Amino acid sequence: MKNSLSTGGNLQKALGYLLEDLPRMLRLGLILLGFFIATVVLPALVHVSGLPVRWILPMHLPVIIAGIIYGWRIGMIVGLGAPLINWLLTGFPLVPVLPAMMIELSIYGCITGWLSNKSSWRMSFAIGTALIVGRIGFLVTIVFTSGYSGAFGNYVVAAMTPGIAAMFGQMLLIPLVFKWFRSK
Repeated sequence: MKNSLSTGGNLQKALGYLLEDLPRMLRLGLILLGFFIATVVLPALVHVSGLPVRWILPMHLPVIIAGIIYGWRIGMIVGLGAPLINWLLTGFPLVPVLPAMMIELSIYGCITGWLSNKSSWRMSFAIGTALIVGRIGFLVTIVFTSGYSGAFGNYVVAAMTPGIAAMFGQMLLIPLVFKWFRSK
């Protein structure tokens, strides 16, 4: 009795599917690469310019946009990978907060992709919800990984307060930018 692999039938089918999906996989790889590059370059530019990174949160922007444009899966992948790739290339974020940022940003990408349907109001709601849930995810992870020192209340204020302005800015500006691009 012949095995179907010995005839090459299944192998040919598998290779056929792979070759059919190759352009789609390459496009997806390039999209992810572009977002990962943005998550490294934007924080670097903010650091070099002397602007307050913790008040601007530049790594968050490409993650949120990835979720809005490409959906929850891509948003979550970009959010999970962005802090890790940044850490591997630049040493930031610092190791104690790395797992918490990976959770936080993956939540941002996932929720914005899941809730957003690209209308301005829904997009603002999706971004606001993602930012709140992501921050909660960050804090829960910090507690479980003991990624903070000192009193927890003081840590929460020090870690969360600077990002409030960026959160509101992202909720307001991202939908406006999308609306502007759609009108062009």
